[in-house]
Amino acid sequence: MEETISIAILAAGLGTRMRSKKAKVLHQAGGLALVEHVVEASLKLARPEHVAVVVGHQAEQVTELLQGRGVRFATQTEQKGTGHALACCRQTLAAGGLLIVAYGDCPLLRAETLQKLVASHRKQQSACTVITTVLDDPSGYGRILKNAAGDVTGIVEQKAATPEQLQVREINSGIYCFDAELLWRHLGDVTPNAASGELYLTDMVEILVAKGYRVTAYPIEDPSELLGINTRVELAVADRLLRERTVQEHMLAGVTIEKPETVTIDSGVAIGQDTIIQAFAQIRGKSVIGEDCLIGAASILTNATIENGAVVEAFSVVADSRMRKGAKLGPFGRLRMQADVHAGAVVGNFVELKKTELGAGSKAQHLAYLGDSVIGEDVNIGAGTITCNYDGMKKHPTHIRARSFVGSNSTLVAPVEIGEGSYIAAGSVITTSVPDDTLAVGRARQVDKHGWPSKRRGKPQS
Repeated sequence: MEETISIAILAAGLGTRMRSKKAKVLHQAGGLALVEHVVEASLKLARPEHVAVVVGHQAEQVTELLQGRGVRFATQTEQKGTGHALACCRQTLAAGGLLIVAYGDCPLLRAETLQKLVASHRKQQSACTVITTVLDDPSGYGRILKNAAGDVTGIVEQKAATPEQLQVREINSGIYCFDAELLWRHLGDVTPNAASGELYLTDMVEILVAKGYRVTAYPIEDPSELLGINTRVELAVADRLLRERTVQEHMLAGVTIEKPETVTIDSGVAIGQDTIIQAFAQIRGKSVIGEDCLIGAASILTNATIENGAVVEAFSVVADSRMRKGAKLGPFGRLRMQADVHAGAVVGNFVELKKTELGAGSKAQHLAYLGDSVIGEDVNIGAGTITCNYDGMKKHPTHIRARSFVGSNSTLVAPVEIGEGSYIAAGSVITTSVPDDTLAVGRARQVDKHGWPSKRRGKPQS
């Protein structure tokens, strides 16, 4: 049996440099909270019960955010350093096997990198392996000290480094893989820092080396993976990098993305092969897009389900709604609040559906509002039609049965039902239900008064 892999994610800090009332790890980049990215990567290596998130500031919100993933939580009431944070989850994680330490504000760290860290740790038979990288300008980072054999002997912070040590460009990421049994045995040997009084996990390197154990480095080529978020500027950088990564993954999987640098796709989105995403589109939340679809320029989709072959034309909005196979929307269309457009149906320009089901083959091509409605198959909704679903106190439904025809500029005052195969004359106000196979005309008789305008203006009649 392979040894257990446990992962501790340190996420207790507030992050004062964010200048925010919200805990740093709750800020979003790439469509997820920072800590969610780290948890997602961790769950590709470890079982949920072997992942512990150390919470502190706004612990309730962080716990609620991650509750459905099955991970465990440990509380760090007072933030007394990384060593203290890790000690807080001693009773939560396995006593043996391997223990990875990661951070809730490092969203760019890939699961593949953690897997390679574990492989390197096993190959080198180390007590501790630290992820490192080489920077052209390592200012501000702790430097990795090594012996002639290339093993790590210590980590020195910049302010404590000698001029010779400051020439080292290999820096400490703070991300470690430990032999868990050795870590827990010697974590108590870490003493408070003289200046801050905090317990720093970096001291574990020298402690293990002094005990005769081997500590090694696992260097990575892409320093951006180690970016920790401390400011809104760094948050924006992480968001851009995560979205670039996501867009590239979709293109490599068979999605055409025009002007990819302008397109926004969240991490939780799924897109099928041969779908085309046009410039400036935004696809957010848990949206699922099928194969052979078109998502038009500047459209915004949030938690949308778009089935195979459906078309969302430019400047359209879909939120928490569904378009079935071959359905069409837009341009300038809007679906919201569980709208459901069935196969082959068309929602045209400046048409809004709210909590409405539009049957297969039905059409609402222009300038309509359809709210709280169920519309059957092969129905035609004329331009300017609205369902008056709200009476000032509560919402009411409208039912339009199959193969009906609703003329332009009709007003359907809910609750009301239009029978199968019926016609509503253009300009009608419908306040009572219409039977099947019936023409309903709900408008006043036209009256012409010749000369009335001139009299109003005080001019003689011509």
